Amino acid sequence: MDLEKERRQLINGLRSRYPEIRDRVLDAMVCVPRHSFMHESEQRFAYADNPLSIGEGQTISAPHMVAIMCNLLELEPGQKVLEVGGGCGYHAAVMAELVRPGGHVYTIERIPSLAEFARKNLVNTGYEDVTVIIEDGSQGLPALAPFDRISVACSAPEVPEVLVEQLAAGGKMVIPVGRYMQELYLVTKSNGVKKEAKGGVVFVPLVGKYGF
Repeated sequence: MDLEKERRQLINGLRSRYPEIRDRVLDAMVCVPRHSFMHESEQRFAYADNPLSIGEGQTISAPHMVAIMCNLLELEPGQKVLEVGGGCGYHAAVMAELVRPGGHVYTIERIPSLAEFARKNLVNTGYEDVTVIIEDGSQGLPALAPFDRISVACSAPEVPEVLVEQLAAGGKMVIPVGRYMQELYLVTKSNGVKKEAKGGVVFVPLVGKYGF
C-alpha cells in the first residue's frame, strides 16, 4: 500500500467536497500520518473517510469531521488548545500543526490504555507540543485555563458551563451535544457567549461529572 499517496488522495477529495474548509487546515492534515495513530490491523483503512475503532469502545473520528472541527475553531499559531477526548492522539496532532509555532495542545483522555497509546503515537510522529493527561475531561483543566480554543470529541448532554468558563476572552469551542440526536455547536466567548448549531453528528458519549 502507498499510504502517502492514499493520504493525498483523501485530502484532495476533502478539498473538492468541502470547499468551505480552509487550505491551511487541509495542508496540516497532509502532514499528519493518520495510519501512524492506529493499530496495525486497521492501518490499511486509514485513508478511508470513516471513523474507525481504536479499542476500548472508542473511535478515531472520520477525517472530514476533524477537518470541519478544526476549520470552525480557526486555529492559529501560538494558541493554547484544550482537547477533551484524546483517543489515539490524531486530532491533537492536526491541531498541533495548526498552532505551530509557539502553540500547545493539552489533550485529556480518561482511559489510561488509550492515553498511553496516544502518548506513544505522538512521540513517534514528533508532536512534542502535545501533552496527554489522564483525567475527567468533562471538567476541563482549570489549573491551566484559560484556553484560546477547546475541542470536544465526545457528545455532552449540554454545553458544560465549566468548559465555557475555561475559554479565554474571544475564545472558541466546538462540542457535540445530545445522546441519540446530536448537534455540533460552535461556542464563541466574546461580549457574552454565542452558541451556533453547525449540523448533525455522531460521537461517542462524554463520560464524567458533566457528561452522561
